[in-house]
Amino acid sequence: MPDLQHKRILLGITGGVAAYKAAELTRLLVKAGADVRVVMSTAATQFVTPLTFQALSGKPVLTQLWETGVDNGMAHIEFTRAVDAVLIAPASADFIAKLVHGLADDLLSTLCLARACPLLVAPAMNRQMWENPATQRNIHQLQADGVTLLGPTAGEQACGETGPGRMLEPAELLAGLSAYFQPKLLAGLRVLVSAGPTLEMIDPVRALTNLSSGKMGYAVARAAYEAGATVTLVSGPTCREAPLGVTRLSVTSTEEMGQALMNTAGLADIFISVAAVADYRPAICATQKIKKSEQTLTLDLIPNDDILLQIANRADAPFCVGFAAETENLPENGEAKRHRKNLPLLVVNRAQDALGSDDNELLLLDDEGKHLLPHADKLTLARQLIAHIARLYLHKTKGSHATPN
Repeated sequence: MPDLQHKRILLGITGGVAAYKAAELTRLLVKAGADVRVVMSTAATQFVTPLTFQALSGKPVLTQLWETGVDNGMAHIEFTRAVDAVLIAPASADFIAKLVHGLADDLLSTLCLARACPLLVAPAMNRQMWENPATQRNIHQLQADGVTLLGPTAGEQACGETGPGRMLEPAELLAGLSAYFQPKLLAGLRVLVSAGPTLEMIDPVRALTNLSSGKMGYAVARAAYEAGATVTLVSGPTCREAPLGVTRLSVTSTEEMGQALMNTAGLADIFISVAAVADYRPAICATQKIKKSEQTLTLDLIPNDDILLQIANRADAPFCVGFAAETENLPENGEAKRHRKNLPLLVVNRAQDALGSDDNELLLLDDEGKHLLPHADKLTLARQLIAHIARLYLHKTKGSHATPN
């Protein structure tokens, strides 16, 4: 994760069962190239030993307010002067209350109060503690104070109950921290993304589909969220988890995807059509499984509606970006498709290289010409694409608000 390379992160750990997850988070941060320093509250040391985090971070763990290893004896001031962010994970209800009220009775709470860098908090507590009005007031105040909240999510808890208050998993926290450092090029905008394949049923057990894995569409949704947008992802069948912070609507067929997109497009500022939508569907879907026989099976296929074309030509159309998977003559075929669908931007890739792969190469076609995004992993390409979209969108909106002399 190159965006965390050489980032200096102070990881604060407070008392709670979720402290064990912080060990994996430390490992992931170090693996991503971050320089990690761990500070633990006294309560946290009851759940996981400081030695564990020292081994994982490669640095001594700080627990005491008056650390003897600091020249001036003021660790609470020194350790936040040279970091890019403080991440508290887990953040207990008690520690969140300390942050809100400015209490500073140990090293971790004191350095948060004296910090000169951004603060991110990953809450972790029982659902009743999370839902308590006092905790909710504290959470709202934290956000009003400019603190970034990562989670929590809902799920099984150590107490045996199920509900909100569960800390995000380490990989999700890593993604959230990575997102924090991305430029907020789409702040305040609403982005709609389609991703994955569609399935056109032949009978109850067979379907027409394609080789799309959804990786590119999910990367685009994540990159849009990282850029500060509110993101809705309409996804065909995939095995992928929804990106952190993204609302996912799951569909199966092209008809279902079209309905979901048409229902939400009017609320979007930008629509990025990444899904590999089936062009055809069986004219008839058998209600029972078609039995195998020695005879040739013939299917009558009828064309599906062109979802992107319909959205791009709405009176309330968002800024539309299309994707095209071509096998030959990419610039020519792509430009013809862009003009046919009346798109300000079309992204073209070679189907042979793109479908199911972890990396790719993209050719962007717009009114300014051709722009090549060289071979890279799909998240890197998605971030570059979002930056290009943001520039085009800003230019379009400035132009639409311009007044004649």
